[in-house]
Amino acid sequence: MSRAQPTSVRPTAAKRTSVVLASAKTDAIIEEMKTLTLLEASELVAQIEEVFGVDASAPAGGMMMAAGPAAGGEAAEEKTEFDLVIDNVDADKRIAIIKVVRGLTDLGLKEAKDAVTNVPFTILAGKTKGEVEEAKKALEEGGAKCSIK
Repeated sequence: MSRAQPTSVRPTAAKRTSVVLASAKTDAIIEEMKTLTLLEASELVAQIEEVFGVDASAPAGGMMMAAGPAAGGEAAEEKTEFDLVIDNVDADKRIAIIKVVRGLTDLGLKEAKDAVTNVPFTILAGKTKGEVEEAKKALEEGGAKCSIK
């Protein structure tokens, strides 16, 4: 039988013109990835970066650089969305930081624990500078080392 799938399942398949051949193995990997939680996907990206020595954020940065000259010099000054990354947590302060993370986000206990133990971890993304600075202060008071990006 044909391996074609209905467009309702994979609506972006028509847009992927660069993929000429798809093997059963890559299809199986994609199907398995569809079942991952957001936290598991984040862990997968981190492992891929570590094992293969790549940076998953590079394409986004390249697109921003390409758009930079068209937008002018104002783009750097007008940054309105910030990310908060937990860089390091002392082992003896993890429980306190897990509580802070749960208060700042809608993560459950397991996800918050994974976020605190698998650093660096982006805990807040696309927030205002004030929100990120307030959260950073709370995390640092609990004993975490954070950075704003």
